[in-house]
Amino acid sequence: MISAISLVRCFKFHELSEKQHINFEKNFAVSENGISASASLHWGNGDSPKEDDYPFRDPSLPWDVRVDDLVSRLTLQEIMVQMARGGAGEYTTPAPAIPRLGVPPYVFNSNCHRGDQGAKGDATAFPQSIGIAATFSPQALFDVATVASIETRGKHNDFVKAGSFATHTGASCFSPMINIVRDPRWGRIQETYGEDPYMSGELAAIFLKGLHGDNDRFVRVTGICETYAVYSGPEDIPSHRESFDAKVTDEDLYMTYLPGMKRCVEAGSYSVMCSYNSINDVPACVNKRTMTDILRTAWKFKGYVVSDQGAIEYVISQHKYLHTHVDVAAAAVNAGCNLELSNNDPYNVFMSIVDAVEQGKLDESLVRQRVKPLFYTRMRLGQFDPPETNPYSKLNSSVVYKPEHKQKALDVATKSFVLLKNENDALPLDPSKFKKVTLIGPMADNYKQMFGNLPPEQSRNFAKTPLQSLKEIFPGLHYKPVCHDQTKCTSLDKDLVEKLSKDKELIIAALGTGPDVESEHYDRENLELPGYQKEILLDIIQYSECVDLHTLSTLKTIDH
Repeated sequence: MISAISLVRCFKFHELSEKQHINFEKNFAVSENGISASASLHWGNGDSPKEDDYPFRDPSLPWDVRVDDLVSRLTLQEIMVQMARGGAGEYTTPAPAIPRLGVPPYVFNSNCHRGDQGAKGDATAFPQSIGIAATFSPQALFDVATVASIETRGKHNDFVKAGSFATHTGASCFSPMINIVRDPRWGRIQETYGEDPYMSGELAAIFLKGLHGDNDRFVRVTGICETYAVYSGPEDIPSHRESFDAKVTDEDLYMTYLPGMKRCVEAGSYSVMCSYNSINDVPACVNKRTMTDILRTAWKFKGYVVSDQGAIEYVISQHKYLHTHVDVAAAAVNAGCNLELSNNDPYNVFMSIVDAVEQGKLDESLVRQRVKPLFYTRMRLGQFDPPETNPYSKLNSSVVYKPEHKQKALDVATKSFVLLKNENDALPLDPSKFKKVTLIGPMADNYKQMFGNLPPEQSRNFAKTPLQSLKEIFPGLHYKPVCHDQTKCTSLDKDLVEKLSKDKELIIAALGTGPDVESEHYDRENLELPGYQKEILLDIIQYSECVDLHTLSTLKTIDH
């Protein structure tokens, strides 16, 4: 929990007057969820009695006029803190309020690849992105994004009303992730749409349409194009992503890595996320070629670029490309970055923006331009308009688990399955023909592993493991996980596998990987089933004479 002392330290750069400090302390409190704000800082409301007179609050004016007016009223110190608080933990969440102008706080850091991820409270959970892509259904992508955005916005509205501005409570989703799969051992394949640049771009465009909603004036939640650029692993093998230098030819850059991102930008994304890696020796978040020459000049992108969490700090500590906060802040802003998502450091790199300006390494006029897309995004979400004019402001947490949402999740999950082989027409099964049934394997009753990396929170009342469902079909089902340490399966009860395989009419082997084996931060060393899982299959074949049904719940390619 953030302390009162650290609050003062975090915001001492504001150089507020004594009266403004009093207003700040009056409007902010501390809760177990992070910084909280009083009701006077809710959407569309502020603490200044004359705030409605400001042109930036006039709904009749064009967006750019309103944004220009707001930014013109900000001090350089205020702008710096807005750009430094991308949201990741108690110190760097939220972008703080500006009480003298009635500007409320805002949290940029949220995720909704397949449901509202990370925020406190339940959300309808869909399959991983790679599974959704496997449906080859644009409607499925649209449905996932629509449900995720409705629930994200509903929960966000309730967080704001409660004065909670913790990480992952915002209405700006860091989704979709459209990086191209090049190595099947990469731990984050599950979060992507696969290896095809064209398909990834088209699916991203559909996903953004679902996120944004269909209102002509306001957006339900905003999306992102992540992660830019040439980010396709590794996570940790053979080197760590924070220091990896991607060597790429122009041919590969323009034919593989850029088409999907360009399509995502063309679809109206409000933001782009710069990645951890370097691109031909230049870290992505200080890379002028990718962020300005290509993204802004060639593609005409008008939104904001946010760093992946810690990526700007890693320019110093991992890439060793530059050596001071001032130099990196100047390089990132000059190259095209608008917002830093830091590793919860109260003195993160962008808190040196003012110093960079004072030292002549950064022009104040450019800094003012860089902050504008941040406020434009917040305006399009409705933060500076009367709430009653915005249909999305009426959403609340009651939208979570609506019957139609659960049905869409079931429909998408059903379409996402890929049947690899159906030897001797074993499927579909007739349950009446099987009385002696065994379920074996570490994925049979493993709720956490079944949902993969970064799942939404979900109530156990609305999700079942294979074991739970199969017991309803086969009441006399025998079940044993047989692996002693779940999906890693570094030790196996072979005698039990033999015993369970004999004298059975149907054996179902539930095998796979899960986030304990592959995920963000963790690559796979090879494409084999983990540990002794392959031995389970071989033993079943050796000892049984029944129908073997092998179910594989995995996040990517398996060599079989």
